[in-house]
Amino acid sequence: MSVKKKASSQGVARATRGSAKVKAKVSAQSTAARRSAEAQLRLLIDKFTPGKLQLVTAMRRSLRKRLPTAHEVVYEYRDCFVTSFSPSEHGYEGVLAIRGSADAVRLYFNQGKDLPDPEKLLQGSSQTRFIEVEGASTLTRPAVATLIDKAMARNRVPFERAGCGSVIIRSTSAKKRRPA
Repeated sequence: MSVKKKASSQGVARATRGSAKVKAKVSAQSTAARRSAEAQLRLLIDKFTPGKLQLVTAMRRSLRKRLPTAHEVVYEYRDCFVTSFSPSEHGYEGVLAIRGSADAVRLYFNQGKDLPDPEKLLQGSSQTRFIEVEGASTLTRPAVATLIDKAMARNRVPFERAGCGSVIIRSTSAKKRRPA
């Protein structure tokens, strides 16, 4: 069965399988733009979590494998960075997020308050709850993998079935107040 793709001006590929047409959103991010965003993200990771670049990279790789069409929306704050894995270019629609600071690397569940957590792994009392991540193997623990699966299944905004998400850097610390 052959699949033909034709890109349109709206960033949508039309794949034809036999006589059925399937639309799939294609990331509009160029290779150069992605490389630039990845380089900026590496600098943020190294800035806020010295020595934990491998851990954050392994976490991103694991989450990208589970959510290949997710957009990684990266926010830089004064004391940390947050990478939201979102079905759109809006971080607040994300299902999971990595937060890195000098103190710790955490995996956040944006709708964590509603997740069943029989092993009491989730910390925090707000809507967004988290797990402290000590090593890359944390994400492969059965209880953590189950939490991730349940969070993905409960996400209010669906992820695209095909395509590739982009990496978007949204620096909030750059928006400093003007002196009075």
